[in-house]
Amino acid sequence: MSADNAADGGRESHERPLPLTVAGQSVALSPDDQAVLDWLFTSSTVSLMVCDTKLRCARQNAAMTRLIGSETDNRGKRLTDVLHSRDAAAWERSLRQALATGEPIRNREMRGRVPADREHDRVFSVSASPLRDSQGRVLGLCATVDDTTEHYRACERLAVLNEAGTRIGSTLDVMRTAQELADVILPLLHADWVNVDLLDTLLEGEEPGPFTGAVALRRVANQSILPGAPEALFQLGEVDFYPAHAPAVRCMATGRSIIHRVTDPAARAWLAEDPVREKPYREKGYQWILGVPVCARGTVLGVTIILRSTPEPFTDSDRLLAEELVARAAVCLDNARRFTRERTAALALQHSLLPQRLPGQVAVEAASRYLPAGGHSGVGGDWFDVIPLSGARVALVVGDVVGRGLTAAATMGRLRTAVRTLADIDLPPEELLTHLDDVVIRLAGEDSDAHADATDLGATCAYAVYDPVSRTCALARAGHPPPLVVAPDGSAQVLRLPAGPPLGLGGLPFESTEVELPEGSLLALYTDGLLDAHVRDLDEGLKRLCTALARPAPSLDALCDRVLEELLPARHADDVALILARIRALSADQVATLDAPADPAAVGDARAWAGDRLAAWGLTELGFVTELVVSELVTNALRYGKPPIQVRLIKVDTLICEVSDASSTAPHLRRARLTDEGGRGLLLVAQLTHRWGTRHTRLGKTIWCEQVLPDLSTASGHCQAE
Repeated sequence: MSADNAADGGRESHERPLPLTVAGQSVALSPDDQAVLDWLFTSSTVSLMVCDTKLRCARQNAAMTRLIGSETDNRGKRLTDVLHSRDAAAWERSLRQALATGEPIRNREMRGRVPADREHDRVFSVSASPLRDSQGRVLGLCATVDDTTEHYRACERLAVLNEAGTRIGSTLDVMRTAQELADVILPLLHADWVNVDLLDTLLEGEEPGPFTGAVALRRVANQSILPGAPEALFQLGEVDFYPAHAPAVRCMATGRSIIHRVTDPAARAWLAEDPVREKPYREKGYQWILGVPVCARGTVLGVTIILRSTPEPFTDSDRLLAEELVARAAVCLDNARRFTRERTAALALQHSLLPQRLPGQVAVEAASRYLPAGGHSGVGGDWFDVIPLSGARVALVVGDVVGRGLTAAATMGRLRTAVRTLADIDLPPEELLTHLDDVVIRLAGEDSDAHADATDLGATCAYAVYDPVSRTCALARAGHPPPLVVAPDGSAQVLRLPAGPPLGLGGLPFESTEVELPEGSLLALYTDGLLDAHVRDLDEGLKRLCTALARPAPSLDALCDRVLEELLPARHADDVALILARIRALSADQVATLDAPADPAAVGDARAWAGDRLAAWGLTELGFVTELVVSELVTNALRYGKPPIQVRLIKVDTLICEVSDASSTAPHLRRARLTDEGGRGLLLVAQLTHRWGTRHTRLGKTIWCEQVLPDLSTASGHCQAE
């Protein structure tokens, strides 16, 4: 037979209608219908079964045969007989309802087990439609079954991952994030034990090296099906050392997950070397080990070890689920690690830039506190300082830099240095803030970002200068919360100073206010974090602070602690800086003042007056130097300054000599030539005294110098002997 004839013969035989028997009745089909029917029963990938009105299998296609077995074995059986589903009764009720009503069933989920695999449940999407003859009589049902197990598991895994995403990484804390990962993995993988270990070197800031020898891993999470995890060999925070051939190290070295039976040669050899580690494996009956490397951004952070005691091994689905969970947690762990490292560095930097202890002051008794932000917040730029000034005065400063992290801490250090430098030249508070405003603008201009401006680098500041001789305090602020004063009788009030603009705006004036403070008053300067200003009304915060400060305390340190305890929540969101200063005043016998006339004879009178004053104080040992210093400074004031001229001696922990005049011309040290008749006065003052300087006032200038007092006990004994 030729090919054409063969084709014709094949076509002729195919065009002959073939009978189809359904429910005992023969149905004639056209050639086209027959072709479709042949494809449906031999080549279709959809599993199909034709059932009679008693729901018994009459015919099934090849796809159904691959799913539930041969047609010969299944003919006469119901679909629920071969799928072994716990939903069988409900499914059959639905099928009978479809026969009765003629309404099809579409995509009904059904769980069951097929004859080829009776140990694992599978998920099927089942549809069924009634079969009718030409008169509309129901002859049976046609059911299709689609195995959607993998799709269902993928959706289930996605749902698990989404839920896990809300539970893992809720904080920027390494230990808590790792524990959240272990808590999620244990029930999902039906495990008995989970531990998460991170490289100890990485936690200390070093980069991971090649895993060629023993590796130190720090335990950051444990979880067990037993309460309290009694089988744990290492507690949280402890370091464990793994040899190079241990499954955990090989897992990290390759960057791939491993599944081992405990009885495998590699695992058995590792455990045999360490009887202590092998003991819980033996006692708890662990049979399977699943190791998943903790990797983020191309860096191996550590490893997650999962143990199972049941004979059922870890599957590829288990491995994929564990890998995805660990991968999500790894990013959170890396973020937490980076945050912890930056926060630690910022805290160390900030701690090094802040005063380690407050220097003792004649003018005030001071105490301070600094608390970094808690929770997820980074370290801020709050700072404080107590700066000794000339004339026994003292400057108190508190500031707050916008932003967080290393940048804010570094900026804080630069501004604190600038304040100390400006305070050293004895600028009034409003002038100091004006210069500090210029510093902030210059710092912003140094930023490499062309779009940055000073407002991005903004800061606030409060600056106060207290004089224990006059008991006056000059204060100014730049966008900072106002200082508080507690009077000796316990009444507290807010000092209503002009607010001033925040630092960095430029071109706006600052104003200062001068107040007289009774001895024993308490002055409080602080940052807005103490008032919790982000969530609380400012007036309410000030009222609470006044109440806390007004109550007596055994010491300033105790008062600082109580104020922080009463005003701050357990997890405050902002840095807090606080300075408390108890005001002191110098007594009249500690200060001596002489108004000198504009007459050269005043030099000798001033020398004699200084000698008499030192004798009254029992400081005759300092008489020669003091008289010489007074003579030189008064001479300079007469020669280069303007009247009125005033000489002042202050006896505190040093002897301070001040000569003031109405001229604003600043003196300068210079080296006099041999032929010069003058020009050596300030050089002598600088050489003979401990330190010296000049400060400008609204009425002129003051040149001052300090001498170290002799041992008071020795001086006192000498006076008594005389």
